[in-house]
Amino acid sequence: MSGGDMSHPPLSRTGKEALLVASHAVREAGAILKSRFSQEKKVQSKGKRNIATDIDLLAEKRISELLRDEYPDHRILGEELGETEGTSDYCWIIDPLDGTTNYAYGIPFFAVSLGLTYKDEVILGIIYDPMRDELFWALKGRGAFLNDSAIGIASTRIPYTTVIGFDLGYNDARTREMLSRINAFWSGEMVLRLMGSAALGLAYVACGRMDIYLHLSIYPWDMAGGILLIREAGGEVNDWQGNPATVWNDSIIAGGTADERCALQSQDIEVC
Repeated sequence: MSGGDMSHPPLSRTGKEALLVASHAVREAGAILKSRFSQEKKVQSKGKRNIATDIDLLAEKRISELLRDEYPDHRILGEELGETEGTSDYCWIIDPLDGTTNYAYGIPFFAVSLGLTYKDEVILGIIYDPMRDELFWALKGRGAFLNDSAIGIASTRIPYTTVIGFDLGYNDARTREMLSRINAFWSGEMVLRLMGSAALGLAYVACGRMDIYLHLSIYPWDMAGGILLIREAGGEVNDWQGNPATVWNDSIIAGGTADERCALQSQDIEVC
């Protein structure tokens, strides 16, 4: 693709819209995950509390094959297969199974996450929950959607309760810090949810099911699909110092209004 606005997703080698290619890829991966959900899985350790299954690899290979076929010059960064080089400034970031521990233990709460960046800015994001057939997607400047319906961040809740989702990650020091912070700012007006899937945590903020999502030890593939979703839904994704987050930040706070996020600062959490 030459000329024009390069921040918009280009057409594929066969003339397809990037959203169509990406949607097909995550649905293909989701079908693999769903069909093998009740089967025995081969589980291997990648580190403390960090596991992968043979199904993660199958799903990522399928996504990568479809993307390489349509966008041979694009880079691909996957959680399981690492990075493949490309000649363009576009990069696909893949998490073939976000919520692997849930998946491995038979908990039906996991997703496929896929983001497309142009010079490190996310311009397309998709999160697919195959168990509920929920496809969350966003294109830069075109809004956020759940399947065919537009979505937005939560407004006033009844009753007036803030729902906060978070995850702990694999770093012991960061895990202890998160638990300490959660304990410090919890009150009777807050509902806490330990998600087990950062991608779905971000998607749920984007569609108004939760108000805020927190993570102190996150990876690019965990949030590449969700960071644009929240922004296109009217929210913000910042680092813990209040700066706009990129996929390379390792700590994020995602939510709606600045007032909601800054309310946490009164508990010694710098988020605005």
